[in-house]
Amino acid sequence: MSQTKILLDEADIPTRWYNVIADMPNPPTPPVGPDGKPLGPEALGAIFPDALLEQEMSSERWIEIPEAVREIYRLWRPSPLFRAHRLEAALGTPAHIYYKYEGGSPAGSHKPNTAVAQAYYNRQAGIRRLSTETGAGQWGSSLALVGQMFGIDVRVYMVKVSYQQKPYRRSMMQAWGAEVFASPSVETEAGRAALAADPDNPGSLGLAISEAVEEAASRKDTNYALGSVLNHVILHQSVIGLEAKKQLEIVGEYPDAVFACCGGGSNFGGIAFPFFADKAAGKEVRLVAVEPASCPTLTKGSYTWDYGDTAGLTPIVKMHTLGHDFVPPGIHAGGLRYHGESPLVSQLYDEGLIEAVAVPQLATFEAGVTFARTEGIVPAPETNHAIRAVIDEAERCKESGEPKVLLFNLSGHGHFDMAAYDRFFAGDLKDYEYPAAAIEEALSNLPQIPE
Repeated sequence: MSQTKILLDEADIPTRWYNVIADMPNPPTPPVGPDGKPLGPEALGAIFPDALLEQEMSSERWIEIPEAVREIYRLWRPSPLFRAHRLEAALGTPAHIYYKYEGGSPAGSHKPNTAVAQAYYNRQAGIRRLSTETGAGQWGSSLALVGQMFGIDVRVYMVKVSYQQKPYRRSMMQAWGAEVFASPSVETEAGRAALAADPDNPGSLGLAISEAVEEAASRKDTNYALGSVLNHVILHQSVIGLEAKKQLEIVGEYPDAVFACCGGGSNFGGIAFPFFADKAAGKEVRLVAVEPASCPTLTKGSYTWDYGDTAGLTPIVKMHTLGHDFVPPGIHAGGLRYHGESPLVSQLYDEGLIEAVAVPQLATFEAGVTFARTEGIVPAPETNHAIRAVIDEAERCKESGEPKVLLFNLSGHGHFDMAAYDRFFAGDLKDYEYPAAAIEEALSNLPQIPE
């Protein structure tokens, strides 16, 4: 049997992040204000440090990783790449399935890859307080973790339905010293307005972003940190794909298709974008973003101008969106319950350079259980979406006889999501197909941008 675990040395941790903008056929559309005029870095200077704004706007292909960031990366990086021999055997597929395992970080997911960098640059700028949002809690726990490392106080607005579903993620954040509030909360105007309109509001990532941005914008001592969507966040996550390319070279393989779940885009971009560099140079490789059928931003959303948050406090960006006041069902993949999508991912999808597929909740948990029973790792509900798509592709390979190489990002473990698995085993989970009429209603309130 060929190698199961492909490892790199600490010296192989990338020294530079990869910026996909350098290889995109068309430059990304800049954010705009309500007047339709492009916004410069100064528009975001009140909530982000200059170094991150420079990365946000950069078109340089490679951006150096500070040694202080690489030093912390050594706690869990390079992360292992596994060949899923037992899953392949259980499926009876000729496909070779590989997964990059990001669950070995202290927070249990890929999110610290950017949390470390964001905390570092904020600390360099003299910031000692950060506000942020979180869905399932993986991002909030990651920022809480690195806040302790850099001496930064962290306040987290956690989507209420996830706050209730995932109490141990909340405890994890508090263990690392963060304050955690269920969003919508009474701490901000945006939260109070949402509660006044609907006291039972389950919350959404868009609304939690509004609360965190409002707090950062109203205090000089506080900056905002975002766990996905923005260009600089996806830049930091490129360490995943860069390592995976090197690991596949060791075993003489190259993927026919790369899969990752997709909510805001950092997970997908992190593993897929370094392979997009090869695609742009003429190599054939499919890059597949997998999203929930209940929050189908790419597959059913519109590619248009919208706010990144519910209250309209953020700049307006061109992206695939379901409408900024869209409130998705309380599925257990809380990290995927976002109305919008990374502008970079959205543009590449709109141009037909990447693919997207939406999968239902029950099928993702079935895939996660199959994976746990073959490979041993219990995956996060978000990751189960990628596993579902990979299993489907592997079964197509079984029918066709093609020995394709399939790579996916196992972005986090599910140890704090066992309540969701309990509900699945009890038959209490349901599939949600978000009604087209509800999507149309949410899209009717998009900002009107002058041409």
